[in-house]
Amino acid sequence: MKKPVIHKITDGEYIHIPDFYDLDSADSYFKDLIEGICWTQEKMHMFGREINFPRLMAFYGDAGKSYSFSKNTFHAKEWTPTLLKIKTDLESKFQMELNSVLMNQYRDGNDSMDWHQDDEKELGLNPTIVSVNFGASRMFQLRHLKTKEKINIPLEHGSVLIMKGSLQHHWQHRLPKTKKAVGHRINLTFRLIQNR
Repeated sequence: MKKPVIHKITDGEYIHIPDFYDLDSADSYFKDLIEGICWTQEKMHMFGREINFPRLMAFYGDAGKSYSFSKNTFHAKEWTPTLLKIKTDLESKFQMELNSVLMNQYRDGNDSMDWHQDDEKELGLNPTIVSVNFGASRMFQLRHLKTKEKINIPLEHGSVLIMKGSLQHHWQHRLPKTKKAVGHRINLTFRLIQNR
């Protein structure tokens, strides 16, 4: 793994590590997560009707942790050995505390995540979001709320992206749909939830 580089941007910063996990480790984790996680098809309310999120989801973490967005509240399932190992790797490498992980499974290019910010009150001021990626590579996008500046970041198999500082308060991010033929992708977003 190369030395992490901090990218300073207007109103925030991020670290992108394309090779945080080697290929064998990434392959093994991807298989474990596909088979060992309780994936669900969640729904959201939009324009007066209920529709499916365009991806599968799961939320794991410390006992009693919950996370709310899009009028949904998720209660943490117990950590699996694989998730605990990844969490420990991140905490050790980056000297941080993490207590939960929101996971998304993108089955093909039609699965996506629209523009949003991870700025919910339970994350506190200037939250650090650690994104770990396995499976097919997809293009991740950042967009500044005021200037509309965009940054494209390819998230590869075994990569890590850390969003830090005030970024969540000034930038939105998304994973857009793609017409390219892409396979399964799993994204883990580790965070520190401050509610008790």
